[in-house]
Amino acid sequence: MFVDRAVIEVAAGTGGSGAESFRRESGVPRGGPNGGDGGRGGDVILVADGQLTTLLDYSYRRHYKAERGQHGMGSNKTGRSGAHLELKVPPGTVARDAESEEVLGELLEEGDRLVIAKGGRGGRGNARFATATHQAPRRWEPGAEGEERRVELELKLIADVGLVGEPNAGKSTFLSSVSRARPKIAAYPFTTLKPNLGVVDMSGFRTFVIADIPGIIEGAHEGKGLGHQFLRHVERTRTLALMVPLDSETPQSDYDRLRDELANYSPALAAKPHCLVLTKADLLGDRDPPRVEAPSAWGQFVASSVSRRGLPELLEALWEQADRSRRAEEAETSAEEASADPWS
Repeated sequence: MFVDRAVIEVAAGTGGSGAESFRRESGVPRGGPNGGDGGRGGDVILVADGQLTTLLDYSYRRHYKAERGQHGMGSNKTGRSGAHLELKVPPGTVARDAESEEVLGELLEEGDRLVIAKGGRGGRGNARFATATHQAPRRWEPGAEGEERRVELELKLIADVGLVGEPNAGKSTFLSSVSRARPKIAAYPFTTLKPNLGVVDMSGFRTFVIADIPGIIEGAHEGKGLGHQFLRHVERTRTLALMVPLDSETPQSDYDRLRDELANYSPALAAKPHCLVLTKADLLGDRDPPRVEAPSAWGQFVASSVSRRGLPELLEALWEQADRSRRAEEAETSAEEASADPWS
């Protein structure tokens, strides 16, 4: 089961209380205070794990609590800090506060860590309050409460190319023909019920990742069909491939409708670089493909997943576009790091 949203309730550990203690030793009268501090409560931390692909585990259990810190002890002994609670999530997960909708952070790569609830600090023991004028304090502090919050987890798949099209546009067939992914394929609408990822292997040890989402229908941005709930998965792609089948009676209208749905869902998504792919070219025979006006597309291709017509040229173009976008992102990141470092 593919689960890409979950709401959990997390509580970090409470800090341990400080101790009230006085040194008791034969021959040492008025030994003075020696109460130690309490330990810090454990944090709740999200950790990106590349072996996970869904948030399914968090649909079975909602409440998570980190360990509290131990109380301080005599002889100036600090209590042990509570163990952190690490929750594993797939890369591409965004965490936000469910109440305020504040984005707490996102985990994009294997091993990324994000603290979503901080443990409470430990209270001070009475040894901390000794002064020259108050040498036997009985004052100590309780540990602070750990943070508690409801956290919404949202998974956005990370891919280089996102396939967008109406139901039965040939997206799943294309994905299965160019990668080892095996999405469900059938001759009826909405065969694809969940996003699928496929890795395309090319010559020269080049690879890129393609994401296929359920078909987009008119009104998808308003929640119609299945596409709306999965459009978030193409928000992180570097380029889009808008797929229009050649057995459509109105390919121009199909393309325009896809562009409108993307724009209505998210202007940023509509602004992503995209190409137009006319699929099912094996149906053309010797006829020329219909003309589709796509002035904002960086390329227009005619391809068939059955006869593999046009696939090598399409894959090469997709890889080059994704590689350009990747290099531009790396250059932008390097420039931001350089500007933030005054010694660079």
